[in-house]
Amino acid sequence: MKVLKVLLLTIFIFSVVSQAQTISDALRVSESGLGVGARALGMGNAYNGISDDASAMYFNPAGLGLIKRIEVAGGLDYFNFNNNAALYNNKTDYSSSATNFNQIGFVFPFPTLQGSLVFGMAYNKSKDLTSALKFNGFNFGSHSMIQYLEEAKTPIDGQSYKNSVPYNLFLSDDNGNVSTINGNLNQSGTTLQEGGLDSWTFSGSMEVSKNLYVGASLNVNSGTFNSNREYYEDDSKGNYDTTETAPGNSFTKNFTTFYRNDILAWEISGWDLKIGTLYQLSKLARFGATIQLPKTYTIKETYTFDARSEFGSNIVDLPSDLKDYFSDKVEYDITTPFVFTGAASVTVKGLIFSGEATLTDYTQTQFSNPKGISTSYFASLNKDMKELLRAVAAINIGLEYTIPRVGVRVRGGFISQPSPYKGDPSDFGRKYLTGGIGFLADETFAVDVAYAHGWWKTYGDNYGTNLSRVYQDITTDKMLVTFSYRF
Repeated sequence: MKVLKVLLLTIFIFSVVSQAQTISDALRVSESGLGVGARALGMGNAYNGISDDASAMYFNPAGLGLIKRIEVAGGLDYFNFNNNAALYNNKTDYSSSATNFNQIGFVFPFPTLQGSLVFGMAYNKSKDLTSALKFNGFNFGSHSMIQYLEEAKTPIDGQSYKNSVPYNLFLSDDNGNVSTINGNLNQSGTTLQEGGLDSWTFSGSMEVSKNLYVGASLNVNSGTFNSNREYYEDDSKGNYDTTETAPGNSFTKNFTTFYRNDILAWEISGWDLKIGTLYQLSKLARFGATIQLPKTYTIKETYTFDARSEFGSNIVDLPSDLKDYFSDKVEYDITTPFVFTGAASVTVKGLIFSGEATLTDYTQTQFSNPKGISTSYFASLNKDMKELLRAVAAINIGLEYTIPRVGVRVRGGFISQPSPYKGDPSDFGRKYLTGGIGFLADETFAVDVAYAHGWWKTYGDNYGTNLSRVYQDITTDKMLVTFSYRF
């Protein structure tokens, strides 16, 4: 039952009127994205044991020490998120996409008497937060969001119903009790999310002994996240045509629609440090390891709530003072866990095989420094994450083959990112197949193209437990093009 509790907390939360922080908010900035650099993505991001270009600043900064000439790199990516969602066995397909600069990087080797000393700086789009959800199905049960919102009442002037959404939309009696509506409504909705995590990275690497490199990347992070959720309950079968939803108010006989809108906006800032080491065994193999220190993100959050009801041609809007009452502006910090990665790559006759494993203990994720939020709520939420999340090991594998004499490199890879929730089945983990091709001219100019296709499942409840459940089959597609030039 713990899995169910987690999913109710994390996905498509409409259970109360006010926007509460959830485990999904922490995971939004804690789980890794698809990174930067087309060569790396084409090889399934199994790049910590290679890292010999500007993308090393993101994967393993120690690899910068392998670069002997000034390098300039840039990239552009296209990301598409598709969600096939089912409510009451009725499926709806919905998608959203985004195009962004993926990377702009500069690498500067400095002359040394022996070894190497290399610095770099870059802009990296570390994670795209684009997503979409749409559902539509008829609920034959005796429950609804309207009835559920009756529970979201706190006293105003000693009378709890005064801030009840159903009461103020003429969907309840004079005491705020929803007594006339008992389900049998069509339920539909959409959620569109956009934004991303960006980092300005400053890196350095040096060869501390023959073929052994150490490096570090300091990331100054920023980003935005915006979510717009719309939810409808419609009397599509005319069950309430002759029923006064607010007894004594005759205009409420022809109830047609209940609508609610939840808008969430984040401004994200923070910093983090990543350290790495890389050892090159002749020209045969490389071994890499990195430690991503906990990231601290400051979230400035604005939440806006609105609702209305429709009775034939009559529309009742939620009073403006209640819109303000339910809306909110808060600020808090999210601290992500340590992330440990071990990697190796082997080169044989133009074929590179690379693999790595990454350990992340999500129970270490924490909310802190609340402003406008109770400290006790964050204490409870942090306890939930300790109990409901787990440590997982992500696996990345990749191949690259250089076709002799033509300068063309072909790539393939696989990424497995298990779900951080205890007890989740394997198909709730994110998996990606990747491929790519690159052209290198005179060891100077390179063009790389990569494609990644991802898939996983999830579900969430509009309210209650397994009353209005939306099952989701998610697929993503990413195209990435990177250019680089060495002087």
